[in-house]
Amino acid sequence: MRFNTHPYSSLAALLLLLAAPCMAQLTPYFYSQSCPAALSTIKKAVNKAVARERRMAASLIRLHFHDCFVQGCDASVLLEDSATFVGEQSALQNFNSARGFNVVEEIKSAVEGICPGVVSCADVLAVAARDASTYVGGPTWTVKLGRRDSKTASKDLAEANLPLAFNDLDALISSFSKQGLSVRDMVALSGSHTIGMARCVTFRGRIYNETNIDAGFASGRRRACPFEAGSRDGNLAPLDLVTPNSFDNNYYKNLMRKKGLLHSDQALFNGGSTDGIVSGYARDGASFSSDFAAAMVRMADIRPLTGDQGEIRRVCKAIN
Repeated sequence: MRFNTHPYSSLAALLLLLAAPCMAQLTPYFYSQSCPAALSTIKKAVNKAVARERRMAASLIRLHFHDCFVQGCDASVLLEDSATFVGEQSALQNFNSARGFNVVEEIKSAVEGICPGVVSCADVLAVAARDASTYVGGPTWTVKLGRRDSKTASKDLAEANLPLAFNDLDALISSFSKQGLSVRDMVALSGSHTIGMARCVTFRGRIYNETNIDAGFASGRRRACPFEAGSRDGNLAPLDLVTPNSFDNNYYKNLMRKKGLLHSDQALFNGGSTDGIVSGYARDGASFSSDFAAAMVRMADIRPLTGDQGEIRRVCKAIN
């Protein structure tokens, strides 16, 4: 048998080999040699933080989501403003609501203590989100690793790409579709609202102006969220009134009872195309957990920096 040994074939193979670092693929085993204790160190730090404040589980999951939807999963959300860019933390969807930045720095510091300059902040976010879910009773999943950190961030892009609490269903579907995520992914990922809190300013319009809301539920929320804009805007209410500290499928049961706190929550069950998915998750918690885990894996694959792109930050809030 004869094989083609044309010089151009050999050249093409060489060029592909040389380009490999720029086309590196994420893998769960990325740190198995360079930092074998990375995952256990992150898990220990996450568990400590969530044990200290249960709400932190939701905050860490949300940071990962808000990171991936802007420039891809590159830890850009963690960057503070610099002389060259206005970062994402002051974007409408993050300002006075995104939190957990200090916890991420604590986790990063713990990892730097055992493997300096090896594990990216982007990977810390991805692993921390998984470990936070697991700690509060949610699903686990295998996290692919090897992301690198961006050297820039964008407030404008954050405001353009991140969903809003006031979005209707079509806007939500469009926002997730732009990131390569399906309608089912969107409904499953919205289920992260089974934990966490929301500020009065984000749900005031719903509890005073909307009709597709349980009257008793609305009345209860109004007690801590006055009608007047600017009055107690920062007051908090649980996104899931029933089991606010446990990761379960009660979020979807609440939607079927017209007890979604945010307009964008109730939009998932309001006579539209996603009603069937919501009712399915309300009936079958295992189906929700499985779909949520799969959607988190897909989300974490959004445009990562790999190979020699970006950098490995020493601290997550600033470029090296």
